[in-house]
Amino acid sequence: MAGLALAERDGDPVAEFLPAPTDDLQIAPFLAAIAAQAEEADRTRTVSRTVIEALRGSDVMRMSATTELGGLGKTMTHMGRELEAVATVCPSLAWCLWNHLCLFHLFVGALGPEQKPFLDGIVAGGHWVSMGAGAGSGVYGRIDGDEIVLDGRATWSTGCRYADHYGVVFAMAGDDGQPVRPLDLRFTVVRADSEGISIEETWDGTGLRASATDDVFYRSVRVPLDRCVAWWGVNRAVELRTAPVIHHRYREDWVGLSDLWLGWMACGVVRSAVAEAALEARSRKVIMGRSMLDRPAIQLNIGRATALVAAARAAVEMASTEVDRRIETGTTPSEADYLRQMAVVSMAVNQLVEAMDLLERSQGGTALRESGRFERRRRDFRAMPLHINVHQDRVTHQLGRHVLGIELEPF
Repeated sequence: MAGLALAERDGDPVAEFLPAPTDDLQIAPFLAAIAAQAEEADRTRTVSRTVIEALRGSDVMRMSATTELGGLGKTMTHMGRELEAVATVCPSLAWCLWNHLCLFHLFVGALGPEQKPFLDGIVAGGHWVSMGAGAGSGVYGRIDGDEIVLDGRATWSTGCRYADHYGVVFAMAGDDGQPVRPLDLRFTVVRADSEGISIEETWDGTGLRASATDDVFYRSVRVPLDRCVAWWGVNRAVELRTAPVIHHRYREDWVGLSDLWLGWMACGVVRSAVAEAALEARSRKVIMGRSMLDRPAIQLNIGRATALVAAARAAVEMASTEVDRRIETGTTPSEADYLRQMAVVSMAVNQLVEAMDLLERSQGGTALRESGRFERRRRDFRAMPLHINVHQDRVTHQLGRHVLGIELEPF
């Protein structure tokens, strides 16, 4: 095989080395339509409404809900593969689905068994969920009879344009409109079509342009008081170890799961970039008309990038399998478990950063042209190692404190 010319070889060498089958995935019937609108979604900053409505109500939206809630109860590994497949064709949509799966998991753990009928309705409808709680957020609530009235702004609400429900963290306010002291933080979920809710399209990022990571405004939005619960905030992982939950899987902290699934998406994006770079190299000419394929540095760099993707994906899959095993055996996660899954993924994503750097170096100035696919993949990928949950500075700092026996920071 090694001595055969590329034209005489069967199949795709990258796919042979980095297989990622999709036949058993819930998203498989939608992938062609998702791919067809990806370039337009990036240009217009909006995922196709046709695709959004096709997914709404489908089993894709029910994967992180257990059978107790009418969902599919898919494993963490399986859901990672689903997101990897979407990210290969439209990272913006993958980002929105990732956000939905993570946040629904959070909602179930935070609201608890008492809110099961409400959660059942979200699952039955196959609804999208979103939540804004980024830097600059400030939502306040006041009691009015058997309701709480919400006012304020929630930032970084990924996928809010497409969502049916929003999670809201808010601080209770006094008669003067200021937060009471000590802070009384609570959490609830409201319908996106509730009176008084509006979206300001603020996302101007270079990558993941169609992720709709916008701001949501609440102006005298009313929500039932009995749907509001105490917000555990920074100690939610500790609380979930003993709090009543609908299913054992909801003892897993959503931040750790978000890292796992972000790692799968990053693998999908970089795997596609490697495949495209390898295909282009077979026919592209460099200076003086020499074949790009003959350049030793090209062979070395693309080979190393491919190896880095394989190593990163193996690490992410191992970390996902570990979580699935905990859920299957009913094992309650420890602090060390959380830190290990976050650290493994963070380092795996760093390997993918190196792989993308190698591909960019191999392509030279061509990598910067918007007419090529690599430039878009590069932009979309760059958001992934920078996300706060998987950011190497936060993760390794916390891990360093843990192994040194120092109390962890709140986040």
